[in-house]
Formats: sequence, C-alpha cells, structure tokens
Amino acid sequence: MSTTSLPAAARTSLLREALIAAAFTADGLLDRLGAAAYAALARSETVPALRATRGDTPLDTLVRLFLLQRSVPAATAARALPLAECVEDGWVVREGDLVRASVDVRPYGGPEGEDWFIVSDLGCAVGGAGGIGSHEEGVVLGIGGASTTLAGITVRRPVASALDLGTGSGIQALHAAQHATRVTATDVNPRALAFTRLTLALSGAAPADLREGSLFEPVDAETYDLIVSNPPFVISPGARLTYRDGGMGGDELCQTLVRQAGDRLNEGGYAQFLANWQHVEGEEWQDRVRSWVPHGCDAWIVQREVQDVTQYAELWLRDSGDHRTDPAAYAERYEAWLDEFEARSTKAVGFGWIALRKSAAAAAGNPSVVAEEWPHPVEQPLGPAVEAHFMRQDYLRRHDDAALLAAHFSLAEEVVQEQVGLPGAEDPEHVVLRQNRGMRRATKVDAVAAGFAGVCDGSLPAGRILDAIAQLMSEDSVLLRDRTPQAIRLLVEEGFLEPVRGGAQAR
Repeated sequence: MSTTSLPAAARTSLLREALIAAAFTADGLLDRLGAAAYAALARSETVPALRATRGDTPLDTLVRLFLLQRSVPAATAARALPLAECVEDGWVVREGDLVRASVDVRPYGGPEGEDWFIVSDLGCAVGGAGGIGSHEEGVVLGIGGASTTLAGITVRRPVASALDLGTGSGIQALHAAQHATRVTATDVNPRALAFTRLTLALSGAAPADLREGSLFEPVDAETYDLIVSNPPFVISPGARLTYRDGGMGGDELCQTLVRQAGDRLNEGGYAQFLANWQHVEGEEWQDRVRSWVPHGCDAWIVQREVQDVTQYAELWLRDSGDHRTDPAAYAERYEAWLDEFEARSTKAVGFGWIALRKSAAAAAGNPSVVAEEWPHPVEQPLGPAVEAHFMRQDYLRRHDDAALLAAHFSLAEEVVQEQVGLPGAEDPEHVVLRQNRGMRRATKVDAVAAGFAGVCDGSLPAGRILDAIAQLMSEDSVLLRDRTPQAIRLLVEEGFLEPVRGGAQAR
C-alpha cells in the first residue's frame, strides 16, 4: 500500500457537506440503525446493519458504502454524495454501474457534539465490517477502545502546542486541534500521516504539522504543553504489524517513550500514554513502571488490566487473524510468544495509562509518583479527574499535618456513605465512602473519618470539627488531632474531600 492510493484532501468540504446532509453522523447512525444493530456493528457483526439499511435513502447508501464496504449502484451513490468529485479524488472507485469505497469513513461524535469523521483503511476500523483481522504491514486502523480511552483521559485545557506521537488515523490530533494553537502529529508510517490529513480535513479541523519518524526523532528538541500517544505497545516476538508492534524488545518502547517525554515537556505540561508493561518474576510491577518516570515529572500510573502470558498471546494472535491459519503455523507462532516471555522471565502483562506532569516540585527533588491498580469501571471523560489528581498532589505537598488541621474542606459531589454489617446489628462492621463520578473510588473509613467527611461543608477548619467529634465521642481531642491527619490526607488524595479557601476550591 502506498500513500499515492489515498484520496486527495483538497475538496473534502464537498464530501463533508454531503455526509452531514444525509445525517451520516454518530447520532444519525444510531437513529437509523437502532441500538441493537448499532451495537452489533461495534462487534463486527454486519447483518443487522445490512437489514436496517435496505432502503435507498442517502444515509442507507453511505452506511453500505463506507461502513459495510458493499458496492452500491452508481445512480444511487450519485444521490448521496458528489460522485464525480469523489471518484476523481479517490474516495470511491467506479466499476461499471457500481461504486465501492476506497477507504473506511466512520462518523465520530466530538466532545461538544461536533460531527467528525475518522478515515482509515478498509476493514481496519475496530468494529468495522471486516474487524481488524489479518492485515499487511503498514495498514492504518480507525477508531478503537484504546484510542477513545486515551482521548477521554487526556487533560483538555487551552495550550499553545500539542504533540500526537504515533498519530495513526489522527484521532488524538483531531481532539487536540480543538484546544491547542499548534498541533504536531508524527508517525513512522507515512500512510498514517496521509490518513491523519484526511481525518482532520473531513472533520473540518485545522491542519496539523505532520512529520514522519519514530518516537521523538521527528521533533528533535522541541517542547510541548501536551504530549499524547497511543503507541504500538504490544509486547511481541518481532515487529510484524506496524500499528501494534513497536519493534523493540519487551516493554522497551513504552519505557523509552515515557523516559524521553520529560525533556519535551514545557513547565506544567502533561504527557499521557497508554502502555503495556511486563510483570517480571521477583519484581513488583509498580517499581518497574515507576523507574520509567523522568526527572522533573510527577506521575500517575494506573493499571487497568492484567493478563497472564497465555491470555495475552491468544489475544494478539486472534487480533492478527493467526487463529484462522493452518493449526501448525498457529502453534508455531504461539510457541514463539511464549518463548519470548520465558526468556524475559515475564509471567503476565499489565495494561493501563501513564500521565506525567512537569512540575517545579518534582524538579526540586520532591516528585509525586502514584502507581496503583484500578480495574473497576470509571466515568469518562476522565481528563478533569487527571488534572484534579495532580492539583491535589500539589496541595498535599504544600500542607503538613498542622496546615491540614487549619484548612477547610468540603465533601466532593456525589459521594455517598454505605454502612456494611449484619442485618439488625446495632452498629455497622464498617463504613464505606463511595464516589459516583470520575474514578468511582470506594474507601473504608472508621467512625471518626465518616463523621468528619459528613460535616465538611467548608465552613469550619478541620481541627475544630475534630474537637467537636472528640467531645461527642468522649475522646481526647489532642489524641484525635494527632492521629486523624493521615486519614484526612488520604481522603483528599483520593478526591473524597476538596480543599476550600474563602468558599472556593483550593488550587
């Protein structure tokens, strides 16, 4: 595949107008297909969508053409899009009286309801008509769970410069273009850069500075306010597929990416990645990934999933379609994966996200590096929660125990209290505070911490609240003041309590 076979971007406005006029949008698809067929399409099942689009409306035609990759009559296609221009520019190919798509064009709803379109290779949109399956080197994938996860966890604030490293079909660059004055997008695959250009143009976004190359090579020593990357993080024996295999041994690509990011961040800037990391015999995974954090950066590392090496190998062998090949060839490749893991003493592979922030405190030798496991459901978008995490770390670094007791706090929104114990018991066995937003954390607390959190409305300093609790519980207020700051610190760190100054949340 070469970039010359891709559509031209010069007249994308004509196609964009036609797609929107036909309601070929995220909302329009859901309305036309219905929830069941829409969900089935995400599972690579096309029959329900085919049944739902048996008419000849422009939307039916566009779904069959671009999403289901079916040939449609030229006369029908001409009613749905500017056919002559689309043939000339290479979006579709005319074969006699039929027209077929040359690329996958997939509606994608932006965070503010924008009508965006992601352009990728045919059959390579996750949940597309063909699924991912087995593809040749150099293909470019469309929308998938990993890309939408990264888009959701990214801190969205106005910045001067953003870098999308390993842009693929341009999803992260498209998001960044909404809040960054200048967007640079890189990829080792020139075909991916061409698709990014199409995605941005068809979505009505400003063009990005597109550069070919690996990791940070294309940007040299330039620095950015935001760096995002959904890299080819799969830990595999070799580099068969550019879109997933990084070509380095083990988790070295992710390690290199994280370690080199610190020098490319401006003060206060964020770098956010999805990554895999090895679970190695005799080593804690937290220690392994913490060692990647560059000097001068705070970090929040969240492990979302762990698979043993057999599960991991099977997942990616199916991704590449190897399970549909000759059984002997499949077994040989499976053995190669297990040999690779055995050679590296790897027992499992973790998946999650890594968020870095460049800070003066970290540069001064007092970094905040949190590595935790959180496999539970979260509420996307999590970008605000990521930014709030680092703000809370700043606050806790500035406040010792005495300062915490003098501070004012309020209970975060949508935190509820649950009491757990035997039915009919006079007192609960324990009390749980649970968040219904963001990370949706839950934490077990004692009666003092539960009572403290329940009355925090920002009006009284923490010390005075503890004095009142001590009087109610007939406890020594001095001892209570001594032992409670640790619990307050934890509740602040995990977002159950918000610091308040003068009636506003402290920053």
